[in-house]
Amino acid sequence: MTALAIGAAGGLVVPPGHGRTLDTRAQHVTFKVTGEHSRTASTFEVVVPPGFDVGAHAHGQSEELFYLLDGELDVLAFEPLVRTRDSWREWESASGQRAVRATPGTLILVPAGCPHAFANPTGTPARMLFQASPPPDHERYFEELMEILAEAGEGGEVDHAAVERLRLRYDIDQITPLRHDAGRPGGS
Repeated sequence: MTALAIGAAGGLVVPPGHGRTLDTRAQHVTFKVTGEHSRTASTFEVVVPPGFDVGAHAHGQSEELFYLLDGELDVLAFEPLVRTRDSWREWESASGQRAVRATPGTLILVPAGCPHAFANPTGTPARMLFQASPPPDHERYFEELMEILAEAGEGGEVDHAAVERLRLRYDIDQITPLRHDAGRPGGS
C-alpha cells in the first residue's frame, strides 16, 4: 500500500515505510505529511545515527514537536542562564532544568524562540516523529541540509559556513554547532 489521499475533503494514510526519504550518513528523514497535505504542520520520521548532534538552536517563528519512538537521545528545550557557544550539554535554566535523556514515549514541545537541541550519544540509531509548524519551511530546509551533508561525503568535513547560511535563510538561530560524531568514543 502506498500513501493514499482519501478524496479532496478526506484524510491521508501513510503506511509504514512510505513517504519521500532523504538519506545521508548524518540523518535519514522520511517526509510523512508536507505542506501539500496540511496547512498547519509538516511531519517527518527521522532516524538519528549514533554521534549526531543537531546543535542548540532556536526558531523565531516555528513551533516544533518531537516524539521519540525508538532509542535514546539527549534533549533540551529551555532558555539557559548562559548560552555557551561550544556545547549545550552543560546548560542550565533559571529553574534548574538541564538536558535529559529521552527514551521511547518522550515528547518534546518547542515553542517559537525557545532554544532546543538533541543528540544521540549511544551506539544505536534513535528514531523520532518530528513536526514543524507552519509548513513548508522545514521540508525545504531538510532538502537543502541533506545536500550539504551529502557533499561532505563519508568521513568528510561539513561546510559549516554553508549550513550557517542555510539556517539563517530558514529562521534558525544556530547557537552551538551541528556535529556528526559528538558523543561517540573518539568523537569531538
